Amino acid sequence: ARIHRMIGAASERLMRELIGDVDEDVKAAWRGEYHRMWPEIRPIPGACRLMRKLHDSGVAVVLASSSEQEDVDASRRALACDDAIAAATSAADVDEAKPEPGVFLAACDRVGARPATAIAIGDTLWDVVAADRAGIGCIAVRSGGVDAHALREAGALAVYEDVGELADDLRSSPLTALLTVQA
Repeated sequence: ARIHRMIGAASERLMRELIGDVDEDVKAAWRGEYHRMWPEIRPIPGACRLMRKLHDSGVAVVLASSSEQEDVDASRRALACDDAIAAATSAADVDEAKPEPGVFLAACDRVGARPATAIAIGDTLWDVVAADRAGIGCIAVRSGGVDAHALREAGALAVYEDVGELADDLRSSPLTALLTVQA
């Protein structure tokens, strides 16, 4: 449970929470293992379908990440739907990872959107909190394993089991506001 609560936070923060002081050797070992797993990365079922539906409805889809650029690139390769992605952020765009709001503010900047007209989609409490701090509503999906009640308590506009369910419910979801604004 302690580890699960940290998922979605900066990796260095997670390591400090679990093992205390983190030196360069520990960081290098972690990155090496992470890179070794890249070939195993699989997209969350329904993610690309949701992004394409949003893109086709005129919504600018931005991957809001504070991961290193090479990690963002690996995720994009796994998703295999770059045609639906308008932009992406990485660690180079932010000073601090979630729960700080910088990643979502940088995502808005990438496409010239005002936070009040954007909606984030996330699967951790950190996503919901960071979006709220940025002045952005957040739809939560439970693919991160977080309890729906906890996501609502953190301020999620709506909670879906997964992005596939959200894609199926797109026109009834809080994303309808974006579809109207973009139309």
